[in-house]
Amino acid sequence: MPNVTLYNVAGQAAGEIKLNDSVFGVEYNEAVIHQAVVRQMANERLGTHATLTRGLVRGGGKKPWRQKGTGRARVGSIRSPLWVGGGTVFGPTPRSHAKSMNRKARQLAVKSALSEKLRSNEIVVLDKIGFAAPKTKDAIKMLAAFHVEGKALIIDGDESVMNTVLSARNIPGVKAIAPSGINIYDLVHYTKLFITKSAVEKIEEVLA
Repeated sequence: MPNVTLYNVAGQAAGEIKLNDSVFGVEYNEAVIHQAVVRQMANERLGTHATLTRGLVRGGGKKPWRQKGTGRARVGSIRSPLWVGGGTVFGPTPRSHAKSMNRKARQLAVKSALSEKLRSNEIVVLDKIGFAAPKTKDAIKMLAAFHVEGKALIIDGDESVMNTVLSARNIPGVKAIAPSGINIYDLVHYTKLFITKSAVEKIEEVLA
């Protein structure tokens, strides 16, 4: 089990914590991470795209001219796909884009992403955050203590998690969630990961 330095919100070392190898020591698996990200993004699609076929376009019920005798090409409806203003052929229709993936594979993707972040020194474990109230300046102060410039994800497992979520909400490129909201897209999308000691325990309890 790797030992990781524990920090407080001021950026000072506050001890050490042992991380579970079965969660934070997993071999990097790019294929399963890619599959999990594609699945999550596909499942977020609404699938409400649609076009009007010749049967859905308003009008076109009457035959424009008789079948024979005019010398013109035969036409059954002014809403034919061949005509301007006609319906669409083989256009998109509402459908589900949902993709399935085994639970163990989804968990492996999360564990692989967490392990890779730890190897890349992109994880900061905090003893606790404990914001007394939702204040953006408190979150900015904490991030500044660790010299964060890019995107950052905060996972808070304490009772004051809502204060953390609301404090980080107005900071561009920063997101805060509870351990139950951890997902593969966020782990890949955000560069730096801040995670409290209590959140580590809850994540290990589920994934170990």
